[in-house]
Amino acid sequence: MLHKLFKKKFALYDPKFVYLTEEDEKDIVKITEDIKAYIAKSDKVSNINYHTRDAHAKGYCALKAKFEILSNIQKEYAQGIYATPGIHDAVIRFSNGSSRVLEDKKLGLAQGMAFKVFDVPGKKLAPGEEDSTNFDFNLINHPVFFCNRIKDYTYVSKLFLEMTDYFSKGAAGRAQFAFNWLTNYGSQLPSKESIKTLKAIGGFKKIEPKNTLLYEFYSQGAVRHGDYMAKIRVKPTRESIQKIKRRELDVNVRQEAIRPLIIEEIREHDYEFEVQIQLCQNVKKQPINDLTVEWKPSEAPFVTVARLTIPCQDIPDDGYFHVMENLSFTPFRCLEENRPIGNLQQARLKAYQIASEQRHSLNGIKRQEPSSLQQAFEMISIN
Repeated sequence: MLHKLFKKKFALYDPKFVYLTEEDEKDIVKITEDIKAYIAKSDKVSNINYHTRDAHAKGYCALKAKFEILSNIQKEYAQGIYATPGIHDAVIRFSNGSSRVLEDKKLGLAQGMAFKVFDVPGKKLAPGEEDSTNFDFNLINHPVFFCNRIKDYTYVSKLFLEMTDYFSKGAAGRAQFAFNWLTNYGSQLPSKESIKTLKAIGGFKKIEPKNTLLYEFYSQGAVRHGDYMAKIRVKPTRESIQKIKRRELDVNVRQEAIRPLIIEEIREHDYEFEVQIQLCQNVKKQPINDLTVEWKPSEAPFVTVARLTIPCQDIPDDGYFHVMENLSFTPFRCLEENRPIGNLQQARLKAYQIASEQRHSLNGIKRQEPSSLQQAFEMISIN
C-alpha cells in the first residue's frame, strides 16, 4: 500500500508536442532551403573535394558496436525499442559538431555520437523508410541546445553555419555574432528568448578538453517514451573510464588531435557505455519545448535501460572515412513510441532527410541504408 502511495508519477505523453502550425511548416521550408544552399557550397567553404553535412561535418571515426537492451526493466522504462530485451549490432559515428572540416583547434569541442542499431522491427517514421529495420540515435556531449522554436531557427541556423567565420575575426567578430543573434540581424530588439539562447550557445565553450570516449552524450531534446516523455543520456561506465590511458586532449599539439585518441584506445581494449532514460515527471520542471533548460537528475533521475559496447577492433588511421561519409543518421529513423517531441524537434524530420539526400547526390553516391553492420562497412567510396 505504501509502495503504491509513494510510487513516482511520470508525465504522460501529449500529442500536442508534435503539432505543427502552417507557419511552422513554412519556416521548415526556409530552414531546409538554407541547409541545401550551405551543403551545395560546403566543399568550397571547408576547401575539400566533397560535400559535407551542415552540422557534424567532420567525422572522427566509425566503430563497430553491440547494443544490448536489458531485461527486467521497470515497465515505465521498458517502452518502444526498450520493451524487447536482446543484443543488436550497431555502428557508431563520432564527430565534431561544427559545420566545417578544419583542424581541431578551429572547431571547438562540441562533439557528437550518432549510432545506428540494426534489426529493430516495427514501422519507422523516416519518410520512405517505414520498413527499415534500423533505429538511429543522435546525441551530443552537452545536455542543452541553443534554440527552442522553429521560427527562431530560421535565422539561428544561418548564424550557426557562419559561426566559424565570425569567431575567426576575434572580438569584433564575436560581438557581431552576438548582435545578430540577439536582434535577428538587426531586425528586432533583444528579447528574453534571444538572450537565453545566446547564453545557451555560450555554454558549449565550457566543454572540457578530454578524450572523446570520456564524455557523456545527450539527446538534448525530448523524445516520446511510449506512454511517457523522456530524454536520453549515454554515459561511459566507471570500469571503462579507468581503462583510458590517453585522457588529456591538447588540440594545439597537432592538426588532428581528437581522432587518434579514440582510435588508439579502441585498438587496445573494449569500451562500454550505459544507455539511460530520464523520464519527465513535471513539464514545468522538465520542459519539453525549452531545450535550453537541463533536466536536473536530482528531480528526474537517469535509469539504465541498455548497454552500448565497443569491442576492441582494428581501425584505419582515417577512422573509416568513407563509411562515416556514406552513412546517414536521423532521429526519426525510429518507432512512433520513441519519436522526437517538442516544436523545434519536428523540424529535424525534413531537415535531416533533405540534407542527406542533397549531400549524397552532390557526392555522386546512392543514398541507401545498410541492412547490416557488415554492409555498413562495405559501402562504396566517395568519387
